[in-house]
Amino acid sequence: MKAMILAAGLGERMRPLTDLTPKPLLPVGGKPLIQWHIENLVAAGFTNVVINTSHLGEQIEAFLGDGGSWGCQIEYSREAQPLETAGGIVQALPLLGAGPFALVNGDVWCDYPLSHLRDLPMAAAHLAHLVLVDNPAHHDGDFVLEGDAVRLVEQPGGAPALTYAGIAVYRPEFFAGTAPGKLPLRPLLDAAIAASAVSGEHFSGRWTDVGTPQRLKELDASLSIL
Repeated sequence: MKAMILAAGLGERMRPLTDLTPKPLLPVGGKPLIQWHIENLVAAGFTNVVINTSHLGEQIEAFLGDGGSWGCQIEYSREAQPLETAGGIVQALPLLGAGPFALVNGDVWCDYPLSHLRDLPMAAAHLAHLVLVDNPAHHDGDFVLEGDAVRLVEQPGGAPALTYAGIAVYRPEFFAGTAPGKLPLRPLLDAAIAASAVSGEHFSGRWTDVGTPQRLKELDASLSIL
């Protein structure tokens, strides 16, 4: 199974830190965010990694190279302008192959065991499998789990609402019929969930959406004392 790291965002909420440094290269716990992902993926048995790049992407390529120093092979999907999540994945599909692939957002930090994605017994009817986490303070949650089925939050008082961790497995068929170009992921997820084609799991370990300088600072402090 191949893995993809999403690393093409502009990092606008992280400015001025991202004016000269792409967000995946911002350091936490003594090393860049994307290095945590690469090391965790390799430790989990992923040896072929695709990374999409755009804003200051040449810095990411210069840091990671072809992956040989990290024990993997890295290919890059370069975007002239960020294509958003789904658009970036669609452009990278030729590099990802015909089978299911793991996906990790480059701007999260998590101690989820990524080997679970590689070994996932994904049902034939499922086009995606999402890792969901407890809602952070800045987000109310969009999804619920009914068994292993992901559903949209529709009314209060039901199953606890959860947040998509930015960690998942997708089949290429999830993106069938999607035209190349700039496109967010959420509309495709909503359609697949409505078709009962998305499974999921609840992860209760450590997870941080590194979306602001303050959250970056807090994560760095917590990792520095481990």
